[in-house]
Amino acid sequence: MHSLAEFLFPAPARRTTGAIISWWEKRRLVYNLAVGAAGAISMVAITIVASIGQGRFFMPWQGAVAFGTLANVCYFFGPAAELLIHRLWGRTMLPTGPALFRMGLTFSVGLALLPVLLLTIVGVAWAVAGIFF
Repeated sequence: MHSLAEFLFPAPARRTTGAIISWWEKRRLVYNLAVGAAGAISMVAITIVASIGQGRFFMPWQGAVAFGTLANVCYFFGPAAELLIHRLWGRTMLPTGPALFRMGLTFSVGLALLPVLLLTIVGVAWAVAGIFF
């Protein structure tokens, strides 16, 4: 647990362009692994549910590649936002990198898991409809 806390609540980067970019790039691999794992869980859930209803089902890999690519494009906005904030407010603003990283990671993992939530809601709705109708 200690290393997870250090990862999610790290010391911010030094206030230079190179240090900020390096700080973000050191976290990109773990970001990709977390978002990829969440996406894999969603793909498995969709495949299982679809195969129950339709027999055989195959999830196209192009959607996963597109999602991963877009997630990395959006990841780029983290250091860009931090650099912009630093340029606009300088040292009067506290470092924003750790907070931006946590928010972006949470949003990306949540977005990757959204199909599981939707499948759950639809499944509960079908079950309730089956009981009452």
